[in-house]
This record gives sequence, C-alpha cells and structure tokens, in this order.
Amino acid sequence: MTDTAHPAVDRESLAPAGPHPLEPLSAREIARAVEVLRAQCELAGTVRFSTVELHEPSKSDVLDWPLAGPVERQAFAIVMDRADGAVHEAVVSLDAGAVTEWRALPGVQPRIMAEEFVECEEMLKRCPEYLAALAERGITDPDLLMIDPWSAGSSEGTATRFCRALAWVRSEEGDNGYARPVEGLIAFVDLAKMEVVRIEDHGVTPLPPESGNYAARYLEGLRDDLRPIEITQPEGPSFTVEGHEIRWQKWRMRIGFTAREGLVLHTVAYDDGDELRPVLYRASFSEMVVPYGEVAPTHSWKMAFDIGEYGIGVLANSLELGCDCLGEVRYFDAVLSDAAGEPQTLKNAVCLHEEDSSLLWKHTDWRTGETEVRRSRRLVVSFVATVGNYEYGYYWYFQQDGTIEAEVKLTGIISTGAATPGEPTPHATLVAPGLTAPYHQHFFNVRLDMMVDGLHNSVVEVDTEAVPLGPENPLGNALRPIETVLAREGQSGRMVDPSRARYWKIVNPSVRNRLGTPVAYKLEPGQNTACFAHPDSALAARAGFITGHVWVTPYDPTQRFAAGDYPNQHPGGDGLPAWIKADRETEDTDVVLWYSMGHHHIPRPEDWPVMPVGKIGFALKPNGFFDHNPALDVAPPASRHCSER
Repeated sequence: MTDTAHPAVDRESLAPAGPHPLEPLSAREIARAVEVLRAQCELAGTVRFSTVELHEPSKSDVLDWPLAGPVERQAFAIVMDRADGAVHEAVVSLDAGAVTEWRALPGVQPRIMAEEFVECEEMLKRCPEYLAALAERGITDPDLLMIDPWSAGSSEGTATRFCRALAWVRSEEGDNGYARPVEGLIAFVDLAKMEVVRIEDHGVTPLPPESGNYAARYLEGLRDDLRPIEITQPEGPSFTVEGHEIRWQKWRMRIGFTAREGLVLHTVAYDDGDELRPVLYRASFSEMVVPYGEVAPTHSWKMAFDIGEYGIGVLANSLELGCDCLGEVRYFDAVLSDAAGEPQTLKNAVCLHEEDSSLLWKHTDWRTGETEVRRSRRLVVSFVATVGNYEYGYYWYFQQDGTIEAEVKLTGIISTGAATPGEPTPHATLVAPGLTAPYHQHFFNVRLDMMVDGLHNSVVEVDTEAVPLGPENPLGNALRPIETVLAREGQSGRMVDPSRARYWKIVNPSVRNRLGTPVAYKLEPGQNTACFAHPDSALAARAGFITGHVWVTPYDPTQRFAAGDYPNQHPGGDGLPAWIKADRETEDTDVVLWYSMGHHHIPRPEDWPVMPVGKIGFALKPNGFFDHNPALDVAPPASRHCSER
C-alpha cells in the first residue's frame, strides 16, 4: 500500500509519452543545448562549460509520468567566462530551443575541469621561475615532471580562479612518480589566465632514493600458483535493461550519471506481489572531502572536495571486463560535456552484474536432519573514479531480502611527501626511506531522498538502553530500544554511537504492516569515525557536513550537495549546517536523509607503493516493511556442486 499518486494504475499498459523524464541527455541533446546557449546568450570564445546535463524535472512530474503526458526535456548548464571570471547557471528548453533561465552567480568558482589539469601541467613545465626552483633540487628534465593541481582552499578568496600545484618527478617515462615528491615547492596558478601568480619555496628536501614501481613489468616474479576462476551464466544474466531502467529479481530502478556525482540511482522500488513499493526516489554520493592532518607547509592546507571541487563523474574510468567487473556484465556509457561544450562519450562508465553473496538463509533441523539452505545473489551497480593519486570505487548492492547497501572501495596511491633522513615525522608514516604518507581521513556524504511506501516519511533515532536493576529487571539482563522522532531539522548532526547500538528508521506513519506498526527501512551504519579537526578550523567551516553523521532535511530540489553548490574556494558556512538553521519540520513529510561516513587512514608501509583496497559503507534494511522474510520464495540452489540430503 502506498500514498504515491495513482498507485493502482498499470503504467506499463499506457502508450509511450516520450522518453522517460529522467533519461540522461544524449550527445545530440548536449550539443543542441550548447548551440542554443551560444546563440541566445552571445557567448564569447573564452567561455567554458563546467556542466551540461539533464535538468531533472520536478518530483511530481516524474511520479505522474506517463499519466500526465510528456515532460519537457531541459538541460542545465554552468558556464564560466575565463576572460572576466563571470559564472552563470542556465536552463535550456530542448523542446522549445530556448534559454528559459540565465542567472549570474557572483563570487563563486565552479569545479576544476579536467582540461585545466592538463593545461596547468604543461604551463608549469615551461615556466622559467618554476624550472629554476626545480633546478635547485637537481631536477632538470621537465618532461619527467608530474604536476597535480590541488584545489586552493578558501585562503585566496574567490576573485581569482586558483589552484595550488604540487610536483613529483619520475626517474623514467612510465615510472611511479609519486615515489619522488618535490617537497616544499608550491605553485599558485591562476587557472583562468593559466599563469603562475606566485611560488612558495619552503626549502629543499632530498628526493627519496627508492622507486615505487608496482606494475607487473617492473616485478621480478609473479605468483604462479593460482588456478582460474570462471564466472559464467550460460543462460545469460537474470536482470533486464531497457534504456536506463534496470529490473532484477523484485527490484526495479533507473540510473543516471552526472559530471559531479557520477552514478545516480532513481525511483528504486520493490515488486511486492501485485504492488510496486517505492523505497528511494533518488540516491547519490553528494560530497566527499579528504582532510590531511600534517602541519608541514606542503600539506597542511590540503582538504580536497573530490566531488564538489573536481567531479567524480568526469574522472570516472572506462571499465574493463575481467579486471574491474566479472561475469555477465552490462555496461552503461556516460555522455558528458567537455569544457568546450562538446559531448564526450565515456565508454563503460557504469558496470552492472550479478554475483554470489554467500548464504541468504539456512536452517538444519537437528532432530530430523532436514536442511533448507538458500544461496544469496546480489545485483551490483558500480563505477570507479581516479582522482589524482587515489582511486575510489562506488558500489550499490541490491539483495534478495530487500536490503540495499552502499560501499566505497579505496585504493590507488597514497598522497606522499618527502622527509629529511633522521628527522621525526609526527604527523605522517614513513612508508619507504625518505618517503612519508600524511595522516588523513576520507569523508563521504550520501544523499538519500527517501520514499518508503510513499512521500510522507519520518526519521526515528533508535537507541538501546539497559533497564535499571529492579522489579522490572531482577536479573540485570533486560534491555529495550528507545525511539526518538527527529521532528525538526535542527535536531540534525546526529552521531553514530556503538555504546547505544544506535541506528535510524525511516518510517511511513500512514502505512501499517499486518502487525499494526508503521512500515520502515533502517539505516544501519558501518565503519565510521569523527572528524579530528578543531571546531574553529577551516575544515570545520567548509565541510560542516562531517561534524555529524546523520542529517535530516525536508525535500528541497535546490539542496543537493552537502557542502553547498560551489565549494571550490568557498570560505564555508554553506550546505547542511546552513540549511538546518531554518529548523523546518521533518516529521511525516517528504524528507531527505543525509549520511556522512569517515574512513580514518593512518597509512601503513603495506599501503605503499599501491594501496590494497579499504572499504567503508552502510546498509538500508527493511524493518517492518515486509510482513515476513521476503526471501522465502528464493528457489533452492540448482548448482551441480550442491546435492540434496
């Protein structure tokens, strides 16, 4: 039972009403949007396009489709003029071929674009002042330089489009340059003019002496005692795909892909008998930040907002079968705009596959010897992004028992610095002779636009407490859950608390299960940590979303990113901490749940030269959403390796 619009209508029997409202823009639509913008807004040749993507329709338009007929196709663009720094947001009606919104945004800086990374590196390799500083360190071949343009932070203001460029040097072409960081040298670059504003040189530190090569061609020997594992599905996969809609087991969902967020989940629902029951309207990783705990001048300012300042969608990998994904795989391409407004297709950006997931459920009746066991299979939707030295794999798992899990896999190369031999490194790990890896944390925020059996939900915090010793608890063993409704957004910023076994339920007060309790999903936190930066630090101001783990806001389509729309060089105070000051009601309404999770990384020598995968995630589990175990009807294993008793 749901409270969504028109729940009893068989939408599949309706005639098509144009493309689905959430279908991503095609290459032709991106080109058309840019053409309209150039013509109607008289854009100069110095304009760059930070974003050209689908302008998502209103939630009501999406949920009413196709009953209400076609939904207007619109594009959203962020346009920046490198000549004067002017930034505009635009909405283009693709149906009408007209710009319907053109809004100036003074005092903001859009994300650093991939093209600027390339241009910055090439410019510094030709800069005499910069090359002179390198020569003092014995570095004379600019072709062996690796330049990573880091976001500048807020100290320089927003008037100039800055980055802080750091350097590493390879010993030969193809070598892992991160083994030899150029410590103490920072180039402040104006990315709009593509010129050096100033160079900070904090003194010469010797280059670390060892290489850090990890590619197979550099290794003396590889293990040869592993036999092949083949994952085959002779009859094909169990999922079906139509456009960007996915159906698997009882799950149904749509996916999208944006330059900033990468993979986006839309309209996630579970087919429960004769009823398609919504769980999520939209879900994505809204922001992440990687703050460093080193005080050395080359590192102390580092706090990269990899989603808001760079965009993990544009940095996504083109995935390879057998390496990134195994089995019967279906790939989705991503069509994005480059800085010139030209549509670019990233092949195999998203991977869809099934995988075995151990036991689903089992019981052996020890009296009769009868055993019932079911294998678990899960659907995996994933993509991987390379942000400079790090790789991040973003995974969504859909289980047969109604559980949804999100997981980030962290790998790649740790950020490195150089240390003078014999000197202490109190805020970094020595991972190789002369080579350090600063202590740091990775914080991720996931925006969950909840829709548990309809649009009216509440978020309930559940703590477990011990019952005081006494008549109600004579043996001292009793415990009970205590529920607190987070009725206003001012209650946000809740923290994970293992001592209370804390979790959160998203309930629909209007829909009851057969036992008379409101249907619900629970957010079950996984690994997490607190932020160790001082409350008065720039990090706390700019990344306020990491000061709490759970935030609840009423639905607002303009509030999509936990640190605000434009965190690049922003001084802070935007995003979740600013929004919740309104203290709007969040009970029995259309709510958005924001979950922040932190991966605490004190590097190990074993993390060098390439880091084994670290994992962090959480789960959304049905909690009274179903009347009983929804996976009872999964068939017994049919594998030739499994024999019945």
